[in-house]
Amino acid sequence: MQKNLENKIKDISEFNEILKDIKDNETVLEMKNYRQHFETTCYEHCLTASYYCYKVCKKLKLDYISATRGAMLHDMFLYDWRKPNPSGGLHAFKHGKIAYKKASEIFDLNDIEKDMIIKHMWPVTLGFPKYPETFILTLVDKYCATEESFYDFVHNFSFKNTLKHAYLLLIFVLFKKK
Repeated sequence: MQKNLENKIKDISEFNEILKDIKDNETVLEMKNYRQHFETTCYEHCLTASYYCYKVCKKLKLDYISATRGAMLHDMFLYDWRKPNPSGGLHAFKHGKIAYKKASEIFDLNDIEKDMIIKHMWPVTLGFPKYPETFILTLVDKYCATEESFYDFVHNFSFKNTLKHAYLLLIFVLFKKK
C-alpha cells in the first residue's frame, strides 16, 4: 500500500515541489521514528494525508498548496502516543496543539495551515474548522487512519489468535451466566 503511493508521489513534481522544504527537514524526518497507526509511521501517515489533500483541494480549486503543507505537518508531535505521557491528557485532544507548536517553531505557517494542524481532530476537539481545507483534512485523516488500520488487520490477520480470543470470550460468557 505505502510503496504504491510513494511511487505515485515521486511522479508528481508539483506535489514534491510544494513539500520540498518540509520533507527534507531534519525534525520532520524524525516522524519516521514514531508509529501512527499500527505499522504506519507518522511520516508515512502525514505524507499520505498530504497527497489526498493535494488531490482533493486542487480538484475543488481551493488553496491546495496550504492544504498540502498543513496536512504534512498535522501530526508532527514526535512522541509515542501509546505510552503514558507525564504531562497528562489524552493524545487525541492535545496532539494538534503540540504539532502546531513544533511546526510553527520551524516553518512560517499561514492561517489555513495553522487551522489545519490545530483542528484536524474535529469533532473530537471542539474547535470547528475555519477553512474548507481544514475540513477536508479532518475527513482525509479519518480515511487514512481507517485505511492504515484495515490494511494492517487484513495483512496480519491470524486465524489462531482469532480463535483464541473467541474461545476466551465464550468462556467468559458461560461463567458470567452462572
